[in-house]
Amino acid sequence: MLRVSKLTDYATVILTHIAHQPDELHAASDITQATGVALPTVSKVLKFLSKANILTSHRGSKGGYALANKPNETNVAEVITAIEGPIGMTECTTSEGTCEQESSCEIKGNWNLINRAVYTALEAVTLADMVAPVRQQAVNVVMPRTKETNELKVES
Repeated sequence: MLRVSKLTDYATVILTHIAHQPDELHAASDITQATGVALPTVSKVLKFLSKANILTSHRGSKGGYALANKPNETNVAEVITAIEGPIGMTECTTSEGTCEQESSCEIKGNWNLINRAVYTALEAVTLADMVAPVRQQAVNVVMPRTKETNELKVES
């Protein structure tokens, strides 16, 4: 199963909250109150996002965090990368020398193709998209059903 971490999920919640008022400074305590994400987690996420230049931090009594760019200029792929590191479907697509089979692998190029498709899809979604209300017709995705029993039979 492909899944982002809870920290990445929280990062999108926090950034979406900030993107609703992109020209204002947002204090960590205000973000906690508005999103329900615990303050230590908010602080950790803000640190990662600032380090990745997705947010800018402003010190002082009236300080806080703001988007470094407009909501339509920051995409979900950047957010995931800021929290989790390079996006990769397999380890070999993000770093070399991590797999014993690497030198003889015949499908690494195929994983790179899949990896690029996933990255491109994530790159196409911006914070502005995340802030906008979802229209029902835009999310008609049919997920395959999982079967509770395995229907494979072995014939002897």
